[in-house]
Amino acid sequence: MKRRDFMAMLAGAAAAAPSLALAQQKRIPKVAVLLATSAAEGAPLVRVFESAWPALGWINGKTVQIDYHWAPPALLLATVIDMVASAPDVILVAGLPILTAVQRATQTIPTVFVGISDPVGLGFVTSLAHPGGNMTGFANFEPSIGGKWLETLKEAVPDLNRVAVLRFPGTQPTIMRAIEANAPSLGIQCVDCTIRGEDELNAVLGSVDGGLNTGIIVMPDPLLASFRATIIDLAARQRHPAIYPVRVFPDKGGLMSYGVDFPDQVRRSASYVDRILKGAKPADLPVQAPTRFEFVINLKAAKALDLIVPATLLTRADDVIE
Repeated sequence: MKRRDFMAMLAGAAAAAPSLALAQQKRIPKVAVLLATSAAEGAPLVRVFESAWPALGWINGKTVQIDYHWAPPALLLATVIDMVASAPDVILVAGLPILTAVQRATQTIPTVFVGISDPVGLGFVTSLAHPGGNMTGFANFEPSIGGKWLETLKEAVPDLNRVAVLRFPGTQPTIMRAIEANAPSLGIQCVDCTIRGEDELNAVLGSVDGGLNTGIIVMPDPLLASFRATIIDLAARQRHPAIYPVRVFPDKGGLMSYGVDFPDQVRRSASYVDRILKGAKPADLPVQAPTRFEFVINLKAAKALDLIVPATLLTRADDVIE
């Protein structure tokens, strides 16, 4: 080979080397997180989620890219479409409306959910042990929780004879059946109060207004949680004792809550995202049942209703707000 040809070959190889090295670099996996809240309200959950990553061997921005998306109800569909189009390796979602939208948008991208009640009954997975599709995650409530809410309200208000169950149409069917099944033995009439938006709350709850003899159970749903200020205000003005699924309600003035430790579920979800990024399939990862619950009572709200909370409830409470 002539020296001129040899030098030209070296020059060509040198020019191609950066492109070849770039092509050989391993692509950083991408995780898309979608929450039905604002960035400000979701910040504590983001901190909890990211706190789990170092122990799993990941560094956000270096070995994994985590993209956060925020979906108020009016922008939910558009947000989901954009998120799926960005082709993440794994999607993490919280809440029924978001998971429903993601299910319609993709049947292939692995998806981990948190905050979902009855994922089998709602058709997201085939079974808890063997999800069977592209989705798995952390169930937020088992059906028996409905009976627990009803019994707790009755214990707080012995004269309770009617309970309005606030939910969106068709949601939490097995929990609803558990409430209806337990109501007769407690001498309680169960009223299914469905709404489609915040503007219907006043009319729906007003239709069952019966003061302290009528309690309210608010079903777990991120959208209902976003209406919490209106729900808490209506319950207070109509003097309805109410039990809620998450502690943000009593923290904001509601009477009491009994439910899962949601931040703990968000933290645990990182382990499933990690396993999927390392090759596991959602179909083979069983849906996890809740492991931590918390019972919170707001004594200031009780006093406003002229309720004397029984000592048996106070001793069982994980937190009493005074």
